[in-house]
Amino acid sequence: MAKAQEKALAFEEILKELENVVSKLELGNLPLDEALNEFEKGVKLSKQGQVQLQNAEQRIQILLTESSEAELTDFANSEN
Repeated sequence: MAKAQEKALAFEEILKELENVVSKLELGNLPLDEALNEFEKGVKLSKQGQVQLQNAEQRIQILLTESSEAELTDFANSEN
């Protein structure tokens, strides 16, 4: 059940959980075993977030290639 729940997290929830993990680790008052568990949780959450970002990027690429009028431009340059 825990594995299915982890996979169902939205990107925003992953970021929130990562922030919680980082906050706990930054305090520096966790016993070593708990700190390692939190670190492991953070690594897993980070990987899940990366996968979601990659999937979103692929979807954008697909949408842009399907539209002959849409151009892929650098976001920073498009604002200037």
